[in-house]
Amino acid sequence: MATLFIFLLFLQVFVLNNILFLDSINPYLYIVFVFLYPLKKNRTSFLFYSFLLGLLVDFFSDSGGIHAFSILYIAYIRLFFVRIYFRKVSADYPFFKLKSESFGKVFNYTVTLTVIHHLIYFSFVNFSFQNLSNVFLNTLFSSIFTLVLYFLGTYIFTKSE
Repeated sequence: MATLFIFLLFLQVFVLNNILFLDSINPYLYIVFVFLYPLKKNRTSFLFYSFLLGLLVDFFSDSGGIHAFSILYIAYIRLFFVRIYFRKVSADYPFFKLKSESFGKVFNYTVTLTVIHHLIYFSFVNFSFQNLSNVFLNTLFSSIFTLVLYFLGTYIFTKSE
């Protein structure tokens, strides 16, 4: 997991933060850490590492803690969606692997967490009811961009033999 943490941090900071499509659409692929972190690990350390990842992205992006809050929130509510979409209980957590689940369940899970993350993130970035349409449009388009990159990367890196 340390390798994934460092890879996603450097990918986000040095590559993806420099991609700005139509002046406001940016992929936030670092949230994949929340999707892929094993459920059997200690929850406290998971929340700490998620917060640290968001804080480091904030540090390099000069965004004042918005990434840290957004990723910490989806890390905190992740188990709720694992129970809903995958019908898992705590006894199943040590054996749970995202890649062994059906595409539809994984799609719903990742879309839900991505949209929640982006909605929180863009709500704090705009922080005004006058920009509500910007919040929703940025959430929609950045979520689509992030999810396309995630599923494309998953397809490329986990291709079956």
